[in-house]
Amino acid sequence: MTLKSLLLGATAVTGLASAAWAERGADGHVNLIYWQAPSIMNPYLSGGTKEVEAASLVIEPLGRYNTKGEMVPYLAEEIPTVGNGGVSEDLKSITWKIRPGIVWSDGTAFTANDVKFTAEYCMHPEGGCAQLAKYEGVASVEVIDDLTVKVNFTDAQPNPYGPFMGGQAPIIQAAQFADCLGAKAQECTDANFNPIGTGPFKVDEFRPNDVISLSANPNYRDPAKPRFATMTFKGGGDATAAGRAVLETGEFDYAWNLQLAPDVIANMAAAGKGVAMSAFGTLVERIEMNMTDPSPDLPEGERATAKHPHPILTDMRVRKALSMAIDRNLLVEIGYGQAGRPTCNLVPAPAAFASDNTECLTQDIEGAKALLEEAGWTVGADGIREKDGKKLSLTYQTSTNAVRQDFQALIKQWWSEIGVETELRNISASVFFGGDPGSPDTFQKFYSDVEMYANNFDGTDPQSYLASYTCNKAPRPETQWQGENINRFCDPAYDELVKELGRTAELEKRGEIAKKLNDMLTKDSYTIVPLVDRGRVSARSNTLGGVELNTWDTELWNAADWYRIKE
Repeated sequence: MTLKSLLLGATAVTGLASAAWAERGADGHVNLIYWQAPSIMNPYLSGGTKEVEAASLVIEPLGRYNTKGEMVPYLAEEIPTVGNGGVSEDLKSITWKIRPGIVWSDGTAFTANDVKFTAEYCMHPEGGCAQLAKYEGVASVEVIDDLTVKVNFTDAQPNPYGPFMGGQAPIIQAAQFADCLGAKAQECTDANFNPIGTGPFKVDEFRPNDVISLSANPNYRDPAKPRFATMTFKGGGDATAAGRAVLETGEFDYAWNLQLAPDVIANMAAAGKGVAMSAFGTLVERIEMNMTDPSPDLPEGERATAKHPHPILTDMRVRKALSMAIDRNLLVEIGYGQAGRPTCNLVPAPAAFASDNTECLTQDIEGAKALLEEAGWTVGADGIREKDGKKLSLTYQTSTNAVRQDFQALIKQWWSEIGVETELRNISASVFFGGDPGSPDTFQKFYSDVEMYANNFDGTDPQSYLASYTCNKAPRPETQWQGENINRFCDPAYDELVKELGRTAELEKRGEIAKKLNDMLTKDSYTIVPLVDRGRVSARSNTLGGVELNTWDTELWNAADWYRIKE
């Protein structure tokens, strides 16, 4: 079966039904807590999940993914398919029909021009768009009329749902961002902090890395929604405090990403104030190996760029040895319990796209030692390996979080057993996942040897996700240090295979290519070292209704439908 045949048979899902019995704002105030605080409200200038989540309350895509991973229309009338004429027979274009009557929160009309502008904004060569992979293969975007926009692809695109689909690809207002193209993108502070949107809420005050105050969008398309008049989006702190604020004290209504040991969550939930929710998707905790030299001795602008390959990690034997030394089963047991599964894959799901690679699941300390010996690294008098007068010493960074610091401590110990010296760094999540091009501590800038974090992809097709590791998407000074190819992996053969995936319609063949791409990043090169396939764990208060935990889009994807349960 081909993806084209599925498209022919697909049916549009109607928009969310209005609750005629409700009034906008009738349920008062709602409190959210994200222990990773957003630093910006523009997901095109930050690859951090926290920014995508916060922005999704305000700016929306044409279509989203529901809790089953199915595409549903939001600003569009329906999901375009070959069957309904929205996707061309040759798969080289997709035409979106916008719902009539949609207006921005400032009361101006939402049109196809805003959609086209969003593509121009992200595709600008000097903009450093953090979601550029969403526009892979796009040749042009045409405005057909005020409510119709057409995306043209360079080649046949069996999966044409990259642009404008999911929380990572929302529409921004052309009028607000008109002077923010290219290198000017970072300078537009007011627009980046206070975007005008079509979503259920609008920003009243944005305090970076702290608190966002929001209120109901008076021009939201459903007059009965949102049910909450105001929202406080509190950022910062840690996962433990966030969990307690919902599950123990009831001070907050929703807590995101409770990256805590399972017994800790169970003890909190025993207080009876809220409910912990979990679901598996495509979220993988992994270690990225820096393929470039992050040495502070290099001139600024050349550090951590392709001009200087990494002096140690460019040897795949070293990268593989570091992976072999890790006991992933113990990491899962300590960090996640039943909310985690050990994995060797960057793409752990859906099954059609998941490689059967399992070789990393067995820890092999002795094998790792032998591999380092083969690579010429011999143990010195202090137990640290040396080669050509250089010690095998690495800096290992991640965000500040109890589970991640436990992982760091364990991995440091295992690496010490094979003769690797490791310096640990943990950085505030607000900074680490922020998009500030002037900060030395962002995960995009990658001023360390290895770093650990997790992210996932919208929907169930990994094409855009895998395309993010092509050569041109490496963060660098010319892109204001934005980009998705965090470890600066660059293989022309990989880039060509990404193009082949974009041209391939047959589902089984697409799965084969995706698995090859996954393996090129993991078991064939060890530039990415997957650790844990993480279940998403969040919590809601007993009085917050309408929440549907979504692992295929943002967790706030249906915040317009949330309501207060009357006790």
